[in-house]
Amino acid sequence: MSQTSALLPHKSIGVAVIWNEQRQILIDRRRPGGLMGGLWEFPGGKIEPGETVVECIKREIKEELGIEIEVGDRLIVIDYIYSQFSITLNVHHCQHLTGIPQPIESEEVRWVTLDQLDQYPFPAANIQIINALRKN
Repeated sequence: MSQTSALLPHKSIGVAVIWNEQRQILIDRRRPGGLMGGLWEFPGGKIEPGETVVECIKREIKEELGIEIEVGDRLIVIDYIYSQFSITLNVHHCQHLTGIPQPIESEEVRWVTLDQLDQYPFPAANIQIINALRKN
């Protein structure tokens, strides 16, 4: 890690690539006004102290979308440095089990195909997730 990135706040995030039975992926749009407001993302959130990545992803998806998921294999781990902070994204494939996704912590949720992801603006770090999905 460079000296510059060591001075930035760091966030470790659990990220879910949630698939449904139609092979669509669930994405959500960040609320406007905040950091990266209005951009689309794969849902997830900050890993709490003492929490595993899997526990974090399950908790965040229940809190943010109101659905139950099964957390599967790890897709990719991404370290990325933004100007305000550095981030580690721990990304897992997940399967939608029950519930209808609700935008509890976001502006909007949408089921999309892998081919449709290019139609949505994502934060820079998320592009690596999309690329990893295409290679998978």
